[in-house]
Amino acid sequence: MNKINRRFAVAPMLDWTDLHCRYFYRLMSQQAVLFTEMVTTGAILHGNQQRHLQFNQQEHPLVLQLGASNPQDLALCAKIAEDYGYDEVNLNVGCPSDRVQNGRFGACLMADPQLVADCVTAMRQMVSIPVTVKSRIGIDDRDSYPELVDFISTVAAGGCESFIVHARKAWLSGLSPKQNRDVPPLRYDVVFQLKQDFPQLEIIINGGITSLDACQDLLSQVDGVMLGREVYNNPYLLTEVDQRLFGQQRSSQTRQEVVLAMLPYVQEQLAQGVRLNSITRHMLGLFHGVDGARAWRRHLSENANKAGADQQVLLDALEFTV
Repeated sequence: MNKINRRFAVAPMLDWTDLHCRYFYRLMSQQAVLFTEMVTTGAILHGNQQRHLQFNQQEHPLVLQLGASNPQDLALCAKIAEDYGYDEVNLNVGCPSDRVQNGRFGACLMADPQLVADCVTAMRQMVSIPVTVKSRIGIDDRDSYPELVDFISTVAAGGCESFIVHARKAWLSGLSPKQNRDVPPLRYDVVFQLKQDFPQLEIIINGGITSLDACQDLLSQVDGVMLGREVYNNPYLLTEVDQRLFGQQRSSQTRQEVVLAMLPYVQEQLAQGVRLNSITRHMLGLFHGVDGARAWRRHLSENANKAGADQQVLLDALEFTV
């Protein structure tokens, strides 16, 4: 069942990893596993399915992340995702926001391992694509290692063979979602211990990883790594992923070549009524750390949102980077 090589993945990021962002990332890495933003089952079952689920065929391998706690609804949505062509479905058991808690999904589900297992079982009975879970190492005061082991073993018994573990606990009250990504200390050792204690499971580590050197070090202890904010802020690092982490030879791309490769997609999307800044907002970090980065960002920020803005804005911004 596990056809996807999950050695490196880009994290699901709300308001960030939309289809334009993912297309941009795929230009730089053919191997990285890409995730959608989290989508609730309610949005799929009662909302605009096409708007929430559409993607570009070039985005594969692509995972739909679902947020919910009703096994039947999740099973239905997993089937819809499979029919749409997604390669995998992932259940969010890691998001700590109040809105998510009120819907009884996200990190608060770590308090009910059997319900998570039931959700996984229901989805697996409906689809042939893999069903995975993304969690924390604990929540609130329920953060002992035995409690985490109970969660993993219970959900694994429900049919989950691959876990993405954010190596921080989550505080369900008192911290904002942003603070929950920074304040609780990183505990990579806990995730390493999980892999040792569950060698038959695929364990992917997430949280605070900022370089491919760190990825290579971590891969000596776990099966895969997932990066989020670092990729968004410095997307050009994706151009080295296929060679350094998957051992594939690829001709190196310059940042300018990445921009030029985006132009046909930009033209196609503009013709469909998409505004330029909906695409270019994901490209602001492309020149991170090199000469011209600030001018690149400024030009896009000031001009891509104007009426009638087209690919010329990108070409003009490129002039600041040469």
